Amino acid sequence: MGLLHLATSLLLISSVLCGVKDLQDHFDKSNGESPLGARGLPPDTELSLQDDTVTNDLIPEGEDDEDYLDFDKLFGEDEDYPEIIDALPEIKGDDKTQGNIYELYSGKTRIQRLNIMNAKFGFNLYRAIRENKNATDNILLAPVGVSTALATISMGTEGQTATEIYSTLGFKEFINASTKYDKTTIHSVFRKLTHRLFRRNFGYTLRSVNDLYIHKNFVINKDFQEKLKNFYYAEAQVGDFEDKSFLQKVNQRIQKLTKGLIKEALASLNPNILMLLINCIYFKGTWENKFPIEQTYNANFRVNEKEVVKVPMMKLKGSFLLTMDSDLDCEVLQLPYVGNISMLIVVPHKLSGMKLLEKQLSPHLIAKWQKSMTNRTREVHLPRFKLEKNYNLKDALSSMGVKDLFTSRADFSGITDEDISIGLFQQQGSITVNEEGTQAGTVTVVGFTPLSIQARFIADRPFLFLIYEHRTHCVVFFGKVANPTKS
Repeated sequence: MGLLHLATSLLLISSVLCGVKDLQDHFDKSNGESPLGARGLPPDTELSLQDDTVTNDLIPEGEDDEDYLDFDKLFGEDEDYPEIIDALPEIKGDDKTQGNIYELYSGKTRIQRLNIMNAKFGFNLYRAIRENKNATDNILLAPVGVSTALATISMGTEGQTATEIYSTLGFKEFINASTKYDKTTIHSVFRKLTHRLFRRNFGYTLRSVNDLYIHKNFVINKDFQEKLKNFYYAEAQVGDFEDKSFLQKVNQRIQKLTKGLIKEALASLNPNILMLLINCIYFKGTWENKFPIEQTYNANFRVNEKEVVKVPMMKLKGSFLLTMDSDLDCEVLQLPYVGNISMLIVVPHKLSGMKLLEKQLSPHLIAKWQKSMTNRTREVHLPRFKLEKNYNLKDALSSMGVKDLFTSRADFSGITDEDISIGLFQQQGSITVNEEGTQAGTVTVVGFTPLSIQARFIADRPFLFLIYEHRTHCVVFFGKVANPTKS
């Protein structure tokens, strides 16, 4: 076994391409102003990639212990916690019984409330992706990474484009939760979330980094640049997207941020690209109770009614939180990593039960499972698996309601005076799970219900998994293992 026992990474690339205007016309345009580059420098200034930026401070060269900006010093005395819990609007009539999202907001901090919306969006995105996949395809997503990327883009949108993003992400509901909330509140909370998602010396490694590259002749609004820097720690860097050495440097940076998991994220770039936004999320954790490698055995994994594959099945006996959901006919196990983070594993009892489970996934369902879990001694059987996925999310996001963003109708007047549109929205990720890796910590159980006396939890059929950060209620990674023998 390698040292990397559970590691996940996300690469989210959102590229803004020239829309209405021809690129050459754009470059030929002269308004008497020098295009803004990194830190407002003109494009002919010689810059070494990421040599003088906020994100370079975030992830400098060196060992893991040096790979983090001191957020506690930056924010003061860890100002997110204790966090203000704002009053909620009154829920009236039928709204009380229709799974109103505000039911989950009671007693929650602003970061927790935002992550409830991020999870709701993530489950909807999962369903949109699944529509174009076979039932036996594995799926891997980092919902918070997609939300973060869209949130950064939303700061530069206006009109219908902004409305679609805010509606699809659930930001409208978030703002309506309190008279004290507005659009700036969203970005301020994302700023704090970045702080919370940077964890070291907690028993696990977790980080989220945003980078922004602009063409040397592309002018972006200074206000947009400042907002990206202040809220998302992304500072505009000048780049020549036609230069192979520039592409190599970007790939090297991504490889470093993901600790080598993603080596060639950008094989090539469209030469017409004017702006490139990259978000990387990396996680590495160790199980609180490791699976003894000598107990791993070959076992059958039933992919569907007709196909059975042999997989290395890990086995561990210990005390774990688990619940039975009789409505969805499934079991939910919480496997803790060292630290306050866990993997939730959801296994339907019947192969045919996966469709209903996928349809019903919601923040309310996660909260229900968390409340009903009880701690008992049981034997856990979980297959090793490794997933590597790469998605173009344009169609999925369009089907969810973010339509104008990918057309010539998009309003990016908050970014630039030019007519631009998004030509690429890509997510790439990798996760490896084996005997050593998983997270941990103290789990707060709100309530208890009777649990089955069954002593074994066996994931020998398709299952869902969520990597869940308890303090912020953040679903960092989410996916489905339909066939552990495939990536």
